[in-house]
Amino acid sequence: MKIQSYRQLDVWKKGVEIADLVYKITDTFPPEERFGLATQMQRAAISIPSNIAEGYARQHRKEYQQFCHVALGSCAELETQAVIAKSRKYASETLWLQLDELLDHEGRMLTNLLKGLRA
Repeated sequence: MKIQSYRQLDVWKKGVEIADLVYKITDTFPPEERFGLATQMQRAAISIPSNIAEGYARQHRKEYQQFCHVALGSCAELETQAVIAKSRKYASETLWLQLDELLDHEGRMLTNLLKGLRA
């Protein structure tokens, strides 16, 4: 079956799952973090599937690669922010483990997608 929309891409679906979890996690942050770390984490999380979607919509492979690189960078950014929030004990260990696993999986999926786009 030929993929006809970015919505069919597992890498995009995983990105949306990450964004949903990040909102769940940041909802538990203290009020003073609502416009600080929480907002930054939400933006990084949203950036992942958004860049995959925008890159897919482009007509040129090189542009798609560039947007996938940005999504991969957003994964690293979000992972760093999660480490900081975890050290502040802003959410349960279970949620942090879940986010770590999702980010690791997403990073591997994006790396494999980029390898395929280079071929």
